[in-house]
Amino acid sequence: MIRAMYTAASGMSAQQMNLDTIANNLANSSTTGFRQLRLQFEDMVYQNMITPGAAESQTTVAAGLQIGLGTRPTMTEVINTQGELNETDNPLDVAIEGAGFFQVQMPDGSIAYTRAGQFQLNNQGQMVTPDGYPLIPAITIPPNATAVTITQYGTVNATLPGQQNPAQLGQIQLATFPNSGGLEMMGNNLLMPTLNSGNAILGNPGSTQGQGTLQQGYLENSNVDVVTEFVQMVLAQRAYESNTKVIKAADTMYQEVNNMTQ
Repeated sequence: MIRAMYTAASGMSAQQMNLDTIANNLANSSTTGFRQLRLQFEDMVYQNMITPGAAESQTTVAAGLQIGLGTRPTMTEVINTQGELNETDNPLDVAIEGAGFFQVQMPDGSIAYTRAGQFQLNNQGQMVTPDGYPLIPAITIPPNATAVTITQYGTVNATLPGQQNPAQLGQIQLATFPNSGGLEMMGNNLLMPTLNSGNAILGNPGSTQGQGTLQQGYLENSNVDVVTEFVQMVLAQRAYESNTKVIKAADTMYQEVNNMTQ
């Protein structure tokens, strides 16, 4: 009975973390470029009362008697499906259609990665994130530039005074990873590489290395399906309630045993 309490408690703890993950998904259902998260579970160690396959006699083998000791969360899986593209008509808003991440430079000089392409200009004319982190490779747009265009292959062009043909201002590159689900989430729509993600593979949008293409004047919505998250929330709540009932039943049985010994 005591074992049942601890086993049920592990299930309650796991479902509480599951609910935390669902709440984070719902909170970020409108966050640009956000990727849905899903918590994965695994069963815990088993207590072998009789080891499966043990010889009971010369002619019989035991089927085994194992008592499970609960569950635990093991990993947060990132669902890397494409989010819907939302038209903004802002020439500095850029969405990635397909695989890849924008590169931005952090204050300490390291490179972070993001799917959120709501860029703006700083006081030097550089394309930066809303938090002021510059896009890498750096792209500077002169203040007198007009008709700024970003092609699907990442070429940034603009019309400058005195020039008839558009001038090329820079080239946006995208980074892909052998395992993009292994990137570490840093907040502020930023991700950092880890040993699990592998090293960044750089290339121009639409290249043969697997990078997606760009859509100027669009932003990628979060890929969170709100209806699915509500269904998962109900399932998590039911699982939590079931484990509380196990604890109540075990407690009642324990009380009965105590009463019998008195």
